[in-house]
Amino acid sequence: MIGAKPVQEILMNGLQKLEYRGYDSAGIFVNSARGGRHMVKTVGKIATLASKLTPAADGTMGIGHTRWATNGAPTDANAHPQYSVDERFYLVHNGVITNAAALKAQYLADVPFQSQTDTEVVVQLIAKFVRDDHDTPAAAFYRTLNLLKGSYAFVLADAEDPDTLYAAKNKSPLLIGVGEGAYYVGSDAMAMIDQTKQFIALQDGDVVIMHQDGLTITDLAGDFVHRDEFTAQLDASEISKGTYPYYMLKEIDEQPAVMRRIVDAYLPADGSVSVDPALVQALDQADRLYIVAAGTSYHAGLVGARLFEEVAGLPAEAYLASEFGYHMPLLSQHPFFLLLSQSGETADSREVLVKVKKMGYPVLTMTNTAGSTLSREADYTMLLHAGPEIAVASTKAYTAQIGVQAVLAKALGMYRQQPAANDFALRHQLSIAAAGMQTLVDEKDQIKNLVGQYMPDQHDAFYIGRGADYPLSLEAALKLKEVSYVHTEGFAAGELKHGTIALISEDTPVLAFITDDATAAHTRSNLQETEARGAHTLSIVSEHLAEPTDNIVLPDVDPRLSALVGIIPAQLIAYYTALGKGLDVDKPRNLAKSVTVE
Repeated sequence: MIGAKPVQEILMNGLQKLEYRGYDSAGIFVNSARGGRHMVKTVGKIATLASKLTPAADGTMGIGHTRWATNGAPTDANAHPQYSVDERFYLVHNGVITNAAALKAQYLADVPFQSQTDTEVVVQLIAKFVRDDHDTPAAAFYRTLNLLKGSYAFVLADAEDPDTLYAAKNKSPLLIGVGEGAYYVGSDAMAMIDQTKQFIALQDGDVVIMHQDGLTITDLAGDFVHRDEFTAQLDASEISKGTYPYYMLKEIDEQPAVMRRIVDAYLPADGSVSVDPALVQALDQADRLYIVAAGTSYHAGLVGARLFEEVAGLPAEAYLASEFGYHMPLLSQHPFFLLLSQSGETADSREVLVKVKKMGYPVLTMTNTAGSTLSREADYTMLLHAGPEIAVASTKAYTAQIGVQAVLAKALGMYRQQPAANDFALRHQLSIAAAGMQTLVDEKDQIKNLVGQYMPDQHDAFYIGRGADYPLSLEAALKLKEVSYVHTEGFAAGELKHGTIALISEDTPVLAFITDDATAAHTRSNLQETEARGAHTLSIVSEHLAEPTDNIVLPDVDPRLSALVGIIPAQLIAYYTALGKGLDVDKPRNLAKSVTVE
């Protein structure tokens, strides 16, 4: 931030809102026209940083950062801001500079380094060009940027010039907040929304020089460029926990309301589907849909692929973005690409987007974040309408992605006059699913009690299922492992006998989803095979398939939407398991919410 008022409290509030993105260390540097320079950084969470601040450490220009370690372990020395050896320049950075080692060897062999970070290479290089070559700070910044390879969102402060702030972007997200007599820079509008709702979304190669009374934006050659302002559609109250102890629980509970918002946004009462006609027509020209995503979004894509095939008659496959970007399969003649991303900033997915756009293929982004990079750069966007998702473990974005894919599948199927689409009363079925989800979130005590019976002191667990229940098992396993650190795997139930059953030992939890009529008996048989080998089995079963001995009964919904209700108990199992182990449910170790580096 740069402006006329003290920045320390504003910086700290912004960092607290961004802590979900990374939290192994944090730091701030502030500067003022009175000559005060203060830097504080530390390993740990924002609360640790706050405890080390004093009122004296304030000024009218400042930068702050909360880190998820990429280069260098979480240490005070590796925390940002990184600073030059002469203590003049201070830099915060998201991303990875891939040629940092080469630049260090070529330019900085005689400079003593304090950290293991690629970021320090950049700030030391800027300082060297100013100190040794007598470049202006701006010239040194441009010169350094043109030497870099990799991804970055930079904000640079010059301790000798409290009236200027520098920023630059390549691949990593960066926004400029436009306030009254102040500018803000951040990786997420959420961090700045309590100060302004007016933003400028920077594009790759943009360089910004800010003063209190104005800014300039150029490309890397120094030529001026124009970027429009936009108003963020984000309510500061939406990012509050309210009365909930954790965001994850709040977001699990919000899922029925998210389904209703999707209905309101896309499914009018007259039975039509409110989707951009140009998008539907472009998708109709495709001979295959490639759904590309990462993590939880990939699991939603596996569910979505089945929806597009069954409802719209369009062949569809889901791929991991990190694999697809560098090992692209043989494409069909007329491919269409769907990128799923909660944040709209996922680096692996953007790598795919850049490549397929160069190849001339159409791209749709489904995201929770309007104005995000993937949204801006794709040909089409459909919003998830899930509201801000703060907890690192995605819950409501997963179910929203399934719901919005169902909307598009129905729209395409109706356009193609597919009988399955005409018979798919999606508005009604999503309403039924929302009611079923509400029933399940209201039964938390039952799930909590089951967790007490099944999960204490467990090191391993397995989810199994067939058909639509297999991708559901993958997502359920991911939720449990990422928040509770219980080693958990999801398997196609029929594959257990092909090797995995060797891992079953006494009291190993094996949790089975049974929602598919065609394979329900087979999955029960697979579950019994694990029980015969000592497993502690738990069944999660659709009501019409339930037996008296089943543990969790799911309200019946359209089988194409079974994942919407099936995932609710799995999310709660993960939540209560982590809670029982005394873990920070919202901030699992080693993880970041928005993975903006490849």
